[in-house]
Amino acid sequence: MMTLDVSTWWSLLCAVALFNIAAWLMSSVALYRRQALLPPRAYSMRRLQLVLSAAYVLGCAFRSALPVFDVPRLCLIDSWLSSVVVGRSVATIAELCFVAQWALMLHEVSGSTGSRVGGFAALLIVPLIAVAETFSWYSVLTTSNIGHVVEESLWGLSAALLAVSLMLIWPRLSAKQRPLLSAWCLIGLAYVAFMFMVDVPMYWSRWLADEASGRNYLSVYQGFADVSGRWTVSHRLQDWQSEMVWMTAYFSVAVWLSIALVHAPVAQARLETSSGV
Repeated sequence: MMTLDVSTWWSLLCAVALFNIAAWLMSSVALYRRQALLPPRAYSMRRLQLVLSAAYVLGCAFRSALPVFDVPRLCLIDSWLSSVVVGRSVATIAELCFVAQWALMLHEVSGSTGSRVGGFAALLIVPLIAVAETFSWYSVLTTSNIGHVVEESLWGLSAALLAVSLMLIWPRLSAKQRPLLSAWCLIGLAYVAFMFMVDVPMYWSRWLADEASGRNYLSVYQGFADVSGRWTVSHRLQDWQSEMVWMTAYFSVAVWLSIALVHAPVAQARLETSSGV
């Protein structure tokens, strides 16, 4: 039986997942109704944003219903769908789609304002996260948290590139669009601070503790066999407590940002904007 705390948390995740799916459906209807108001290229970009957002929304909903703590192979629901190989595969696809959304948004805004830095960053973000996902799989398969240190550092670096690019673009946008860009910059900077002050140090300390205890890691081959056929059901609060905060925020706020990107306004540069960074 689940403890009350774990049951309440899981119910919250499931409720948020259902809300997110409903929000995405409403978002798709709203985008269709706006078609006549958008330039053809802008509408095509937002339809692509909608498809990418669908993958992220559904991926996060799946992970909300079947939470998995990857390295110790813990899950809430006793099912093969709760295996790490399934959960990590879903997460990889969803996260690459989410990052592709940000890259598309940055590419569009950079093109409208003539920002070379933003255009370069837009090309770099998705490959960086693809490398981060590779290190995530390494950690998940071998149970060595050093891969997560690299993974989360690359996520933080990508967010920093995005935030800096948006700050450089900020003076180039029309005055009415600057408040939204400012909000995105603040969110990005807050995320970077969280990653490098909380998340990366957490995984680093876990790796140091494993090294100090002489933990034996799995090979990649052994790890793949392990994540495919072994999972441990746990309903204890102490097993999930370290994961609750980030999972709750990630499966809610991050999903809302994904849906919001579908309706990002068409970038309008200042009339006097000149070429440059």
